[in-house]
Amino acid sequence: MGPSMSTQTGPASRPRDRHCAQDGSRHALVTGCASGIGAAITARLLAGGWRVTGVDLRAPRQDPPGDFRYAQADLAATDEVLRLCANCPDVDALVHAAGFMRVNPVGAFRPEDGEAMWRVHVQAAETLIDALAARMPDGGRIVLIGSRTAAGAARRGQYAATKAALLGLARSCAAELAPRGVTVNVVAPGATDTPMLADPTRGGSPPRLPPIGRFIRTDEIAELVAYLLGPYAAAITGQQIVVCGGGSL
Repeated sequence: MGPSMSTQTGPASRPRDRHCAQDGSRHALVTGCASGIGAAITARLLAGGWRVTGVDLRAPRQDPPGDFRYAQADLAATDEVLRLCANCPDVDALVHAAGFMRVNPVGAFRPEDGEAMWRVHVQAAETLIDALAARMPDGGRIVLIGSRTAAGAARRGQYAATKAALLGLARSCAAELAPRGVTVNVVAPGATDTPMLADPTRGGSPPRLPPIGRFIRTDEIAELVAYLLGPYAAAITGQQIVVCGGGSL
């Protein structure tokens, strides 16, 4: 993402919007900033000149280099999310990457697990979008981190249901916000090399290695998110982009 330019670079001019600036004026709110995909997205945006407000229940072990501010919030608690939004400066982009998995087979669903995942994955996304989208400038960006599992996976029904709901939310919001140039998309990773892979709550449901022979890297997801927040992704909205290393084939 280079700086704004008014000169021609071939048949078409480069996009001119505030997302091109490299002066630190762009501000993103990223949830789940303390580890995994959220941490990788935070680092990538800071390296690209963004100011980042990182949200998590626990602070990162150390602040990443760049213009970073940590805001503590329990994303399962709507009142805390609303307070976070009220105290947060206006944002150019929202990335909701916070999440966790509870694995239960049919016949052993735990309502408390389903509700807990819904609150963090879907309800927090609803609250954040509802509170922040109206304050975004035209051309703002929203990215929700979903999962390839949204298409269905054994023993992951409750988790998959919450991630599948994100697409309906994203497409509906995208339709409403498109006239302002605000895009809303879902990035749906397959098995990604994060602490979630070793989470003991997965029980007897270990991750499957994708056909490419390795797990997805967090920096690969972060790079895609950075692109979706940039000027060349202005025509991409209401989409779910699956990054699965061939796992969907």
